[in-house]
Amino acid sequence: MTTPRLAILGVVLMTAFPAIADDRVPPVTDPVVIKECGSCHMPFQPVFLPARSWRALLHGLGDHFGEDATLPPETVDIIRAYMTANAGDVIGQGAGRKFMRWVAPNGTPKRITENPVFLKEHNFPESVWKDPKVVTKSNCLACHPAATNGRFE
Repeated sequence: MTTPRLAILGVVLMTAFPAIADDRVPPVTDPVVIKECGSCHMPFQPVFLPARSWRALLHGLGDHFGEDATLPPETVDIIRAYMTANAGDVIGQGAGRKFMRWVAPNGTPKRITENPVFLKEHNFPESVWKDPKVVTKSNCLACHPAATNGRFE
Protein backbone atom coordinates (compact mmCIF):
# COMPACT_ATOMS: atom_id res chain seq x y z
CA MET A 1 0.00 0.00 0.00
CA THR A 2 1.41 3.40 -0.90
CA THR A 3 1.94 6.16 1.64
CA PRO A 4 -0.97 8.34 0.38
CA ARG A 5 -3.30 5.33 0.60
CA LEU A 6 -2.13 4.63 4.16
CA ALA A 7 -2.75 8.24 5.11
CA ILE A 8 -6.26 8.12 3.67
CA LEU A 9 -6.93 4.83 5.46
CA GLY A 10 -5.75 6.40 8.72
CA VAL A 11 -8.10 9.37 8.31
CA VAL A 12 -11.01 7.07 7.47
CA LEU A 13 -10.34 4.87 10.51
CA MET A 14 -10.01 7.85 12.86
CA THR A 15 -13.26 9.27 11.50
CA ALA A 16 -15.07 5.94 11.76
CA PHE A 17 -13.66 5.18 15.22
CA PRO A 18 -13.20 8.52 17.02
CA ALA A 19 -12.90 6.80 20.42
CA ILE A 20 -9.60 5.33 19.32
CA ALA A 21 -8.26 8.75 18.37
CA ASP A 22 -9.63 10.20 21.62
CA ASP A 23 -7.66 7.73 23.74
CA ARG A 24 -4.30 8.87 22.40
CA VAL A 25 -2.22 11.67 23.82
CA PRO A 26 1.23 12.95 22.92
CA PRO A 27 3.85 10.86 24.70
CA VAL A 28 6.33 12.49 27.06
CA THR A 29 9.46 13.26 25.03
CA ASP A 30 11.59 15.35 27.37
CA PRO A 31 14.55 13.25 28.59
CA VAL A 32 14.66 15.00 31.99
CA VAL A 33 10.96 14.34 32.63
CA ILE A 34 11.34 10.73 31.50
CA LYS A 35 14.36 10.20 33.75
CA GLU A 36 13.27 12.06 36.88
CA CYS A 37 9.52 11.37 36.92
CA GLY A 38 9.96 7.94 35.39
CA SER A 39 12.35 6.85 38.14
CA CYS A 40 9.36 6.45 40.51
CA HIS A 41 6.32 6.09 38.24
CA MET A 42 5.26 6.34 34.65
CA PRO A 43 5.96 9.89 33.45
CA PHE A 44 2.39 11.09 33.08
CA GLN A 45 1.47 13.00 29.95
CA PRO A 46 1.06 16.70 30.73
CA VAL A 47 -2.26 16.95 28.82
CA PHE A 48 -4.05 15.25 31.72
CA LEU A 49 -3.79 18.34 33.97
CA PRO A 50 -3.84 22.10 33.42
CA ALA A 51 -0.58 24.05 33.63
CA ARG A 52 -1.47 25.51 37.05
CA SER A 53 -1.76 21.95 38.43
CA TRP A 54 1.71 21.04 37.17
CA ARG A 55 3.10 24.22 38.73
CA ALA A 56 1.47 23.32 42.07
CA LEU A 57 2.69 19.73 41.95
CA LEU A 58 6.24 20.76 41.17
CA HIS A 59 6.17 23.42 43.89
CA GLY A 60 5.38 20.76 46.51
CA LEU A 61 7.85 17.99 45.71
CA GLY A 62 8.92 17.77 49.35
CA ASP A 63 5.56 16.08 49.98
CA HIS A 64 4.67 14.48 46.65
CA PHE A 65 1.73 12.28 47.64
CA GLY A 66 3.46 11.31 50.86
CA GLU A 67 6.95 10.95 49.36
CA ASP A 68 9.90 13.33 49.32
CA ALA A 69 10.57 13.83 45.62
CA THR A 70 12.75 16.90 46.04
CA LEU A 71 14.92 17.69 43.02
CA PRO A 72 17.51 20.38 42.30
CA PRO A 73 15.85 23.71 41.34
CA GLU A 74 17.31 23.68 37.81
CA THR A 75 15.84 20.20 37.22
CA VAL A 76 12.44 21.31 38.51
CA ASP A 77 12.61 24.31 36.15
CA ILE A 78 13.14 22.01 33.16
CA ILE A 79 10.28 19.72 34.19
CA ARG A 80 7.96 22.65 34.92
CA ALA A 81 8.68 24.26 31.56
CA TYR A 82 7.91 21.05 29.68
CA MET A 83 4.81 20.09 31.66
CA THR A 84 3.23 23.54 31.55
CA ALA A 85 3.98 24.07 27.84
CA ASN A 86 2.25 20.76 27.05
CA ALA A 87 -0.54 20.88 29.65
CA GLY A 88 -4.14 20.04 28.83
CA ASP A 89 -5.31 23.64 28.97
CA VAL A 90 -2.52 24.62 26.59
CA ILE A 91 -2.68 21.94 23.89
CA GLY A 92 -5.71 19.88 25.06
CA GLN A 93 -6.08 17.21 22.40
CA GLY A 94 -7.29 13.62 22.37
CA ALA A 95 -7.91 12.16 25.82
CA GLY A 96 -6.47 15.36 27.31
CA ARG A 97 -9.38 17.35 25.88
CA LYS A 98 -11.84 15.00 27.61
CA PHE A 99 -9.94 15.37 30.86
CA MET A 100 -9.96 19.18 30.76
CA ARG A 101 -13.76 19.37 30.62
CA TRP A 102 -14.08 18.67 34.35
CA VAL A 103 -11.53 21.22 35.53
CA ALA A 104 -13.13 24.32 37.01
CA PRO A 105 -11.93 27.54 35.35
CA ASN A 106 -9.60 28.25 38.28
CA GLY A 107 -9.39 24.69 39.60
CA THR A 108 -6.05 23.12 40.40
CA PRO A 109 -6.55 19.35 40.58
CA LYS A 110 -3.52 17.36 41.66
CA ARG A 111 -4.64 13.83 40.88
CA ILE A 112 -5.44 12.60 37.39
CA THR A 113 -7.26 9.68 39.03
CA GLU A 114 -9.88 12.01 40.58
CA ASN A 115 -11.07 13.22 37.19
CA PRO A 116 -14.70 12.20 36.55
CA VAL A 117 -13.71 10.95 33.09
CA PHE A 118 -11.07 8.68 34.66
CA LEU A 119 -13.51 7.49 37.34
CA LYS A 120 -16.22 6.71 34.76
CA GLU A 121 -13.85 4.78 32.51
CA HIS A 122 -12.26 2.96 35.46
CA ASN A 123 -15.37 2.03 37.42
CA PHE A 124 -14.06 -1.38 38.44
CA PRO A 125 -14.72 -3.50 41.51
CA GLU A 126 -12.30 -2.89 44.39
CA SER A 127 -10.74 -6.30 43.70
CA VAL A 128 -9.24 -4.93 40.47
CA TRP A 129 -7.44 -2.16 42.37
CA LYS A 130 -6.18 -4.65 44.98
CA ASP A 131 -4.67 -6.94 42.35
CA PRO A 132 -0.91 -7.14 43.04
CA LYS A 133 -0.23 -6.23 39.39
CA VAL A 134 -2.28 -3.04 39.72
CA VAL A 135 -2.06 -1.86 43.38
CA THR A 136 -2.82 1.81 42.64
CA LYS A 137 -5.09 3.74 40.29
CA SER A 138 -2.08 5.67 38.99
CA ASN A 139 -0.40 2.49 37.71
CA CYS A 140 -1.56 3.00 34.12
CA LEU A 141 0.90 0.47 32.74
CA ALA A 142 -0.80 -2.41 34.58
CA CYS A 143 -3.70 -2.29 32.10
CA HIS A 144 -2.39 -0.03 29.34
CA PRO A 145 1.02 -1.38 28.27
CA ALA A 146 1.40 1.36 25.64
CA ALA A 147 0.53 4.20 28.07
CA THR A 148 4.03 5.71 27.99
CA ASN A 149 3.56 6.06 24.22
CA GLY A 150 0.31 7.95 24.78
CA ARG A 151 -1.99 5.05 23.89
CA PHE A 152 -4.69 4.14 26.41
CA GLU A 153 -7.09 2.13 24.28
